[in-house]
Amino acid sequence: MNTTHEIVLGQIVKSKAGRDKDRIFIVVRMVDEEYVLIADGDLRKIDNAKKKKMKHLQKYNIISDEVKSRIENNDKINNLLLRRELEKLGLI
Repeated sequence: MNTTHEIVLGQIVKSKAGRDKDRIFIVVRMVDEEYVLIADGDLRKIDNAKKKKMKHLQKYNIISDEVKSRIENNDKINNLLLRRELEKLGLI
Protein backbone atom coordinates (compact mmCIF):
# COMPACT_ATOMS: atom_id res chain seq x y z
CA MET A 1 0.00 0.00 0.00
CA ASN A 2 1.55 3.24 1.21
CA THR A 3 5.15 2.20 1.74
CA THR A 4 6.73 5.54 0.91
CA HIS A 5 6.66 6.68 4.52
CA GLU A 6 7.59 3.55 6.44
CA ILE A 7 7.10 5.24 9.77
CA VAL A 8 7.11 2.78 12.66
CA LEU A 9 6.17 2.82 16.35
CA GLY A 10 8.70 4.59 18.52
CA GLN A 11 10.18 6.47 15.57
CA ILE A 12 11.45 9.98 16.10
CA VAL A 13 9.74 12.41 13.73
CA LYS A 14 9.68 16.14 13.11
CA SER A 15 6.52 18.01 12.16
CA LYS A 16 6.74 19.69 8.77
CA ALA A 17 3.40 21.50 8.91
CA GLY A 18 0.89 23.06 11.28
CA ARG A 19 1.24 24.91 14.55
CA ASP A 20 3.69 22.31 15.82
CA LYS A 21 6.01 22.77 12.81
CA ASP A 22 9.68 21.93 13.53
CA ARG A 23 8.87 20.21 16.84
CA ILE A 24 10.22 16.74 17.53
CA PHE A 25 7.84 13.93 18.49
CA ILE A 26 7.76 10.17 18.99
CA VAL A 27 5.24 8.02 17.13
CA VAL A 28 3.08 6.38 19.79
CA ARG A 29 0.43 4.72 17.64
CA MET A 30 -0.31 3.80 14.04
CA VAL A 31 -3.85 4.90 13.20
CA ASP A 32 -4.13 3.74 9.58
CA GLU A 33 -2.27 3.94 6.25
CA GLU A 34 -2.18 7.72 6.41
CA TYR A 35 -2.21 8.79 10.06
CA VAL A 36 -0.17 8.23 13.22
CA LEU A 37 -0.47 9.54 16.76
CA ILE A 38 2.52 11.51 18.00
CA ALA A 39 3.48 12.89 21.41
CA ASP A 40 6.52 14.51 23.01
CA GLY A 41 5.58 14.36 26.68
CA ASP A 42 5.75 18.14 26.92
CA LEU A 43 3.58 20.19 24.57
CA ARG A 44 1.75 17.04 23.47
CA LYS A 45 1.13 14.72 26.37
CA ILE A 46 0.67 10.99 25.80
CA ASP A 47 -3.01 11.09 26.79
CA ASN A 48 -3.63 13.87 24.28
CA ALA A 49 -1.48 12.61 21.43
CA LYS A 50 -1.75 14.45 18.12
CA LYS A 51 -3.21 12.71 15.10
CA LYS A 52 -0.97 13.65 12.21
CA LYS A 53 -0.72 12.73 8.55
CA MET A 54 2.50 10.88 7.84
CA LYS A 55 3.19 13.10 4.85
CA HIS A 56 3.46 16.04 7.27
CA LEU A 57 6.21 14.33 9.22
CA GLN A 58 9.90 14.19 8.50
CA LYS A 59 11.22 10.93 9.86
CA TYR A 60 14.55 10.52 11.56
CA ASN A 61 16.38 7.24 11.24
CA ILE A 62 16.09 6.89 14.99
CA ILE A 63 13.71 4.58 16.79
CA SER A 64 13.28 4.61 20.54
CA ASP A 65 13.52 0.91 21.37
CA GLU A 66 12.26 1.61 24.88
CA VAL A 67 9.05 3.26 23.65
CA LYS A 68 8.58 0.73 20.87
CA SER A 69 8.91 -2.31 23.12
CA ARG A 70 6.61 -0.81 25.75
CA ILE A 71 3.91 -0.15 23.16
CA GLU A 72 4.25 -3.63 21.69
CA ASN A 73 4.01 -5.18 25.17
CA ASN A 74 1.09 -2.93 26.13
CA ASP A 75 3.15 -1.46 28.96
CA LYS A 76 2.41 2.01 30.28
CA ILE A 77 4.13 4.91 28.57
CA ASN A 78 4.30 8.18 30.43
CA ASN A 79 5.29 11.71 29.50
CA LEU A 80 8.51 11.49 31.47
CA LEU A 81 9.63 8.51 29.39
CA LEU A 82 8.98 10.39 26.14
CA ARG A 83 10.85 13.47 27.34
CA ARG A 84 13.73 11.36 28.63
CA GLU A 85 14.05 9.52 25.31
CA LEU A 86 14.11 12.80 23.38
CA GLU A 87 16.62 14.30 25.81
CA LYS A 88 18.84 11.23 25.59
CA LEU A 89 19.00 11.76 21.83
CA GLY A 90 19.76 15.45 22.33
CA LEU A 91 16.62 16.54 20.53
CA ILE A 92 15.09 18.75 23.22
